[in-house]
Amino acid sequence: MAPPPTDEWQVVHVQPRAPAKPAVGAPCNGCGLCCLAEPCPLGVLLSRRRHGACSALRWDDGQQRYLCGALDRPWLAPLARRWIAAGIGCDADITPLRSLPP
Repeated sequence: MAPPPTDEWQVVHVQPRAPAKPAVGAPCNGCGLCCLAEPCPLGVLLSRRRHGACSALRWDDGQQRYLCGALDRPWLAPLARRWIAAGIGCDADITPLRSLPP
C-alpha cells in the first residue's frame, strides 16, 4: 500500500511499547493513536485545544497501553465513558506508519 500524500501526514510521537492500532470496529487496545492525533469532544474541554495530542491521555507502564485520564476522575468517569465511546470499538480511521518512508 502506498503512503498517503505528504500533505496528509501527521506526525505523532507514540510510546514505543504501545500496542499496534486495531482495525476500525475492533475493541480498543490502548494504542493511543486517536488521542495523540486529536482530542475527542471531552478532550477539547480538558485540553483547551482542538488539534494535537489530548492532555488527558496517560501512558500506563504496568498495562503497557494508553488510558484516558478522564476515566480516573470518579465525578467525570460516567460522562467520559460516553464521550470517548468506551467499549464501542476503534473508530480512528488512521493509517499508522511506524517510520517515514524513504
